[in-house]
Amino acid sequence: MSKEKDKKINSYLSFKLGDEEFAAHASKVLNILELSKITVVPQAPEYMKGVINLRGTVLPVIDTRVKFGMSPTEYTTNTCIIVMDIVVDNESVQLGALVDAVQAVLEIEPNQIMPAPSIGSRYRSEFIDGVTSIDEKFVMILDMDAIFSSNDLTSLLETTSESKINQTIEEVG
Repeated sequence: MSKEKDKKINSYLSFKLGDEEFAAHASKVLNILELSKITVVPQAPEYMKGVINLRGTVLPVIDTRVKFGMSPTEYTTNTCIIVMDIVVDNESVQLGALVDAVQAVLEIEPNQIMPAPSIGSRYRSEFIDGVTSIDEKFVMILDMDAIFSSNDLTSLLETTSESKINQTIEEVG
């Protein structure tokens, strides 16, 4: 989907990380999965929980809380994995984002989005497209592509590729 077409869609998926509520543009969300067994990958970055099998493909799963400098996710019945389509260096990459709970699909008009805070935010403002107020609560709208730098994704893909190779060797052997 093109960036221009994405802008016309006003739907966002909101989710919780701790007490904070965030939203991602619906065009970035491919699927929402119940928490399943995550296979730990040795020597992965701290924010990478591991990989899962998603319809025959290896999907890297990151702990969004750790990526944002929060304490690691504690698994509950509401914990789930949001499968995201991230674009880095004009390449589409799928990954799973571990969140505390999915809240709702929100319709947010562009005029309801205020600029991202630049001072005093405990989250890096380059990750935030803007902020909106819903039911007297602030929801931070994230730029999912900006959250993962090229280096982050290269590291994740290399780790995932090594995991695929090891998994194939184990299956063959």
